[in-house]
Amino acid sequence: MFPLVFSLIALSFSLNALDFPAKKEEACVCSPAQISKAFTNVAKKATPAVVFIKIQSSSPDQEDCNYQNPYDFNGDDFFNRFFGSPFRGGQSQRPQPQLSQGSGFLVTANGFIMTNAHVVKGADKITVVLNDGKELDATLIGADSHTDIAIIKVQGDNFPYLKLGNSEIMDVGEWVIAIGSPFQLEASVTVGIVSAKGRQNLKITDFEDFIQTDAAINPGNSGGPLLNLDADVIGINTAIVSRSGGYMGIGFAIPSNLAKNIMNQIIDKGSVTRGFLGVSLQPIDKDIADAFNLPKPEGALISEIVKDSPAEKAGLKQGDIIIEYNAIPVKSLQTFRNEISLMNPGTKVNLKVNRKGEILSIPVTLGTANSSMTVSSNIMQKLGMEVDSLSPELAKQLGYIQKEEGVVITKIKPGSIAAQAGLRPGFLIQAINHKKVTNLDEFSEAVNNPENKRLLLLIRQGNMTRFYTIKLD
Repeated sequence: MFPLVFSLIALSFSLNALDFPAKKEEACVCSPAQISKAFTNVAKKATPAVVFIKIQSSSPDQEDCNYQNPYDFNGDDFFNRFFGSPFRGGQSQRPQPQLSQGSGFLVTANGFIMTNAHVVKGADKITVVLNDGKELDATLIGADSHTDIAIIKVQGDNFPYLKLGNSEIMDVGEWVIAIGSPFQLEASVTVGIVSAKGRQNLKITDFEDFIQTDAAINPGNSGGPLLNLDADVIGINTAIVSRSGGYMGIGFAIPSNLAKNIMNQIIDKGSVTRGFLGVSLQPIDKDIADAFNLPKPEGALISEIVKDSPAEKAGLKQGDIIIEYNAIPVKSLQTFRNEISLMNPGTKVNLKVNRKGEILSIPVTLGTANSSMTVSSNIMQKLGMEVDSLSPELAKQLGYIQKEEGVVITKIKPGSIAAQAGLRPGFLIQAINHKKVTNLDEFSEAVNNPENKRLLLLIRQGNMTRFYTIKLD
């Protein structure tokens, strides 16, 4: 008996903006021929914007989105340690170039393409194959691993592109269409329905609100669109549940409303900024509801308050139960967490709190979640490294004291400019070209300065501090 595993997949797609009459609220009895024609119209208008993405990487741990290794438990170190992975070889082998592929779709006429972050993770070279067979080099604009969304770009104009629809108004049971490149079969079209909405706690991404569908999705489909019958994208196909690595009728797509927020931030500024409340939350089950004398198990229980956070400054306390935010009931901890993270720093949120039976209204001004984004941009791709903010958890893990500031190198590509300069994962970057760096926004601004020909990095490693230089030309 094989365990169910979530299998990341890749699918390519691009699409023209389509104009179908929207009469969702009207009842309609359609013949099989009319339904078939609706699918055909979506496929004809969407397929020209579908793209196939080819990835070349020198990183030995680059995920292959097209080939499902039967001994690779989705990169789970626990399983790999105990069962091994015969396809990876020993550590003494020289890393070989890795080739993988996935899917994506154009979202603007001037060449911006949306895909999954795991599709382009660790890429040294990204090639996009258009529906007419033309191949173009692509540049990574930015990626957010916490939602698994990435934006890449090809040079050119007047591309057919896809319009992102409103995923919130989709109902369970509605027809949906997936277009992508499973198993390198470009522009494949499959049809199904919305099986469920709001799937959470799947451990696929950090921020989850997945659409579940039974439209056939296979390895090679990741990053492709899930479309409604108006040919609007309502989801980005991301993962499947499978015993074999192939289609079993359960696929998950990132809702377009979530993806749109991330896409706009990446295109506008190359990074993602999230709202920060500063609390640790736990769901309320029946036992906790009984202990707090609640009429039903709803809301989010504050188990911890981050020191000097917006929550502490607003007067929230450990043991408070958040029951509403901006007059919206808190029915799901994950949904509440997602909604807060999607708000801009500085947003004022009105919370209704149950404190030992007393109902309080507490306004909170959100801060910035510095540790919620991993920078991935053109310059980072060139340098061959990834960084993240120094969260309390990361500081403890690496042995840095909590008051230290900077961004931590989380990954170095073998043979990259960063590797040749002597940089290693775990190094804490505290300044760039004599400018202090305390968070990802400051880091991104420093490294993306077009006047930079050389980066002078002040780096702390354990108890030692030293300078490193990197030439960008």
